[in-house]
Amino acid sequence: MAYNIELADKVRERLSKVPDIKVEEKKMFGGLAFLVNEKMCINISHDNLMCRYNPEKEEEVAEKIGFLPMIMRGKQLKEYCYVEPIGFQKPSDFEYWIKICLDYNKVAKASKKK
Repeated sequence: MAYNIELADKVRERLSKVPDIKVEEKKMFGGLAFLVNEKMCINISHDNLMCRYNPEKEEEVAEKIGFLPMIMRGKQLKEYCYVEPIGFQKPSDFEYWIKICLDYNKVAKASKKK
């Protein structure tokens, strides 16, 4: 499992400032996932963020620098993307990605328990 520890610490620190949420860290998708209120919210994969966002924002997020669609089995996964480091170097860009993940987390469906 390879993920950027400094980036994980940065996400961890930012999420710790959000009131009234429960954060759980879990090894998923070959990286480190941050589950917020039992739902996958944001993930660190190598040096990239993997973000879960409202699919209604697809056009908006696709225009952001560093955006990469998440492709699984030859198909783009809606509501997920990767963001390369250039896309979150500036504090305002990092905040943008955290915010859209947290905003969607409030309405996203939780995965079924196994």
